[in-house]
Amino acid sequence: MNGIRDSAVIVTGASTGIGQAAALRFAEEGANVVVADVDVQDGEQTVEDIQDAGGEATFVETDVSERTDVEAMVEETVETYGGLDFAVNNAGVEGDTHPTADQPIDNWERVIDINLKGVFLGIRAELPAMLEDGGGAIVNISSTAGEVGFRGGSPYVASKHGVIGLTKTAALEYGNQDVRVNAVCPGVIQTQMVDRAAERDPEMIEQISAATPLGRIGQPEEIGDAVVWLCSDDASFVTGEALVIDGGYVSQ
Repeated sequence: MNGIRDSAVIVTGASTGIGQAAALRFAEEGANVVVADVDVQDGEQTVEDIQDAGGEATFVETDVSERTDVEAMVEETVETYGGLDFAVNNAGVEGDTHPTADQPIDNWERVIDINLKGVFLGIRAELPAMLEDGGGAIVNISSTAGEVGFRGGSPYVASKHGVIGLTKTAALEYGNQDVRVNAVCPGVIQTQMVDRAAERDPEMIEQISAATPLGRIGQPEEIGDAVVWLCSDDASFVTGEALVIDGGYVSQ
C-alpha cells in the first residue's frame, strides 16, 4: 500500500491476536515494525515470524499502563528506525464481568489503566515523534463495546467508549499538522480473549454467529487489513473515524 514501505510503525499488544495480525500485515507491506508487549515470549516469536518471512521487526517489552515504558518504547523506535510514522494502540484486556454495583474496584482500575490510560499514554508519546517527522497516522483499537453497552462489562465498555473520545479529540487537534487519528471497533474476533470467553460459555460463538448478519465471527487478519489501510495513503482523507468491523452485528 502507498506510504507503508520503509515506514516505522509501533504496534502494542502485538504478541497475539489483532495486534499480531496488524504487525505481520505491516511487515508484508515493507514497514519496519516495533512489536510492543508485556508478553516477551510471544512477542519475540512474532518478531521471528516477521523476520522469517523477510521482514524487519524488533521487540520492545512494554507495559502500556506505565508512562516510562511507553515513552521508552517510542524512544527506542526512533533510535532504531530513525523516526515514527505510524502507531497502533491495540493492547487491551477484557477484565472480569460483574454488574456495575458489584464491580470490584481493582478490576475497574486494571481495565481502565490498560485499555484507556494505555491508549492515552501511547498517543501522548507518539505524537511528538510523528510531528518531528512531519506527520503520520495513529490507529486506536476500540470495540463494538465502544459503540453500545454490554451487561457486566462496565470497565471494558467505559474504556472502549473513552478510546473513541480520545481518537476524535486528537484527530481534531492534530489534523492541521498532518497527523491522522482513527479508531477501529472490532466485533467478536477469533482471538485468545474470545477463546477465554468461549471456555466459560461454550455456546457463545455459535450464538453470536447466528446473531451476526454475515453469519460468523471475524478473523484477526480482517482487522489487521483495515488497520494498515487506515495508515496508508489510500485513507489520506480519513481522520476522526471509528470504523466498526463486526459483520453487521451492531447495525441491528
